[in-house]
Amino acid sequence: MSTIVDRIKAIEDECAKTQKNKATSYHVLGQLKAKLAKLKRELLTPSSGGGGGAGVGFDVARTGIASIGFIGFPSVGKSSLMSGLTGTESIAAAYEFTTLTTVPGTLQIHGAPIQILDLPGIIEGAKDGKGRGRQVIAVARTCNLICIVLDVLKPLADKAVIENELEGFGIRLNKQPPNITYKKKEKGGIAITNTQPLTKLTHDEIKAVMSEYRMANADIHIRCDPTLDEFIDVIEGGRCYIPALYCLNKIDAISIEELDLLYRIPSAVPISAKDWLNIDELIETMWDKLSLRRIYTLPRGAKSPDYTAPVVLRSSHCTVRDFCNSIHREIAQQIKYAVVWGTSVKHSRGQKVGLDHVLEDEDCVRLIKRI
Repeated sequence: MSTIVDRIKAIEDECAKTQKNKATSYHVLGQLKAKLAKLKRELLTPSSGGGGGAGVGFDVARTGIASIGFIGFPSVGKSSLMSGLTGTESIAAAYEFTTLTTVPGTLQIHGAPIQILDLPGIIEGAKDGKGRGRQVIAVARTCNLICIVLDVLKPLADKAVIENELEGFGIRLNKQPPNITYKKKEKGGIAITNTQPLTKLTHDEIKAVMSEYRMANADIHIRCDPTLDEFIDVIEGGRCYIPALYCLNKIDAISIEELDLLYRIPSAVPISAKDWLNIDELIETMWDKLSLRRIYTLPRGAKSPDYTAPVVLRSSHCTVRDFCNSIHREIAQQIKYAVVWGTSVKHSRGQKVGLDHVLEDEDCVRLIKRI
């Protein structure tokens, strides 16, 4: 393990020394970064003894519509926040490492049950196995949203360290997968097509990466302007693209002027778990980041929908077909059309739509079956 870490460090140092403004360096840099990605994968691959898995006490049974993982350094207030939000007893104390296992709880947001996972505190070097950090981050990879809890007195430094740890474990925060596809072929070499100019990546780098992965013949289609790292992510695979928000705790210890500066950090919500300040904004931001959709049903003959029991869908691109499938997988085959009320249609009195109509949050749907 230590040998792999040393090799990773050596290649990272070599990458830093490689000057990208030299014509020959594009090929070299592509190979170096591809080697680096392969070594990191080797480091993170579970051993035959199972040491790389979530581990006893870390993974938990999943409940609710979606899950949010609370991650951060020890003693930043994760457990206090978790207990206040869910009523679940997660031991909180003024010393480090009071949470030693994953503690689950449930938070109701707009009628939807959301599972909260209070993960043990991580330390720098977690991705390399320090402090059982790999097991902690392995659970974070399975969450629908990662809530990084930071101490408001040093948010930027801690934020950078935790992002680096998650990045090293294949987690990409607040990013979308690059629109890149490739297909191996028997002959013909590397054929690259791109729909827009490549300003961050060269053809030499692409070919160097493919060579490192021993793919001499492939068709590559690029429909974005990716970086070299993003291209390697596609070839390497196994990446998790997860939304994240930054919970800046302990605002009771700072001034109003300092609080104004914190709001400039993207996807950040300043709070105080101790004095329970700004928690409503945190919950609303969680809901927005999860991209959940509440769809209400209006059965034939009913005068108004049941607003207490929405069907909650977990995609921001929800169709009537998705809605039907969430109720029962065979319903969509029986539907003639649907009538929808809400922001996704133009007519306030209801509009006939097909199965591919995209629904918005809090739309109301009546399904009309074939006779």
